[in-house]
Amino acid sequence: MSNSIGRNLVFTSFGESHGPATGGILDGCPAGIKLDYDLINSDLRRRSPIGKKATTSRVEADQCEFLSGILDGVTLGTPIAYLIRNTDVKSSDYDDLKEVFRPGHADHTWAAKFGIRDHRGGGRASARETVARVVAGAIAKMLLAASNISVEAFVTSVAGITVESDPASFSGKISASNPISCPDQKIAGLMLSEVEKNHKSGDSTGGVITCVVQNVQAGIGSPVFNKLHASLAYANLSIPAAKGFELGAGFENSKLKGSELNDSLLKPNISAASLGGINGGISNGGIIWFRVAFRPAASIAMEQKAYNSEGKMVSLKIRGRHDSFFLPRAVPVVEAMTALTIADYLSY
Repeated sequence: MSNSIGRNLVFTSFGESHGPATGGILDGCPAGIKLDYDLINSDLRRRSPIGKKATTSRVEADQCEFLSGILDGVTLGTPIAYLIRNTDVKSSDYDDLKEVFRPGHADHTWAAKFGIRDHRGGGRASARETVARVVAGAIAKMLLAASNISVEAFVTSVAGITVESDPASFSGKISASNPISCPDQKIAGLMLSEVEKNHKSGDSTGGVITCVVQNVQAGIGSPVFNKLHASLAYANLSIPAAKGFELGAGFENSKLKGSELNDSLLKPNISAASLGGINGGISNGGIIWFRVAFRPAASIAMEQKAYNSEGKMVSLKIRGRHDSFFLPRAVPVVEAMTALTIADYLSY
C-alpha cells in the first residue's frame, strides 16, 4: 500500500476513520521555518463541517498534536510527526455493514485486495484521512510563501451549475463569504438551492473544484515522466471521490483547431491562456490553474440495493453520519495536495 507522496518533501499519512487518531509525517522540510499555527488551524476549520451546508454531524475537535521536528515553533529539519485524535466516533452505526458492500465505496475492492477491511466508516479509505493532508499542506504553503507563491481553490461547479469567469479573477474573500466556497455570490446561491433540494430528498451532490496557483516561476517541472501537471493530477486524484483532472481548458481545447488555440495563447493576459500555465510539463511563468471533478457522496440516506459478501443483493439503508455535499470541505484538501506537489518540485 502506498501511503507516501513526494520525492524530497515526503508526506506520509496514517490512521483510520474510527481508529484512535489519524496523522502524518512530513520529511524533508528545511530547518528554521517558523510555523504559522493560525494558518494550520484555519485550514483545519475550513475542512471541518462546522458552518457548511448538508454535511456530517460528526464534529471532531481536529487539534493537531506535534510529536517531533519542531522546537519552540520552529522546524528542526528533522521529520515532523503529528496526530489528530478521533474523539467523536460512533462505530456501532456501521455494524450492519460488516457483511455488506456499500455501492460506490471501496468496500468490495478493499476486501478483494487485502482479504480484510475496516467497515467502520470506510477505515483508511475514508475521507477522514484527509485531515492529515491539510496539516502537511499548510506547512507546504509556508514554504511556498517564501517564494511568494499562493495556492487557492474554489468550488466552481455544482450539479452542472458552473462559474464561467476567468480563474485569474476569482476572489478568496468572496468564496469565504458563502457556505459553498464559490467565487461568484449569485451562482453560489443557485448552487446552494440545488444542494439543499438534493439533501432534503436524501440524495447527494457532486461538482468541480478549480485550483489557482500564482507566482510559480517558469522552468518548474520536467519533461516526459515527471511533468508538473502529471504530478498535480496524481496528487489530486488521490483525494477520495476525485474522479477527473483537467489542466486549464483541456477538454475545450480538444474541440479547437491548432490555429485557433495558438491564436488564443497570444492574448495579453497570460492567465487566460487555456493551457493552464504549463507547457511540456514545465511551468511557463503564468498562472497555473486546473479543475478536479468529484463524484457525489456514495453514502446517501435513500434506501438502496447492495451486494453482500456472499454475492447476494440485499436492501441497504446506510446509517451513520455522512456528508451529502462535501465539496467546500474538499477545497483545503485540494490546496494541500497542490502545495505539497509544488513545494516538492522546488526542493530539488
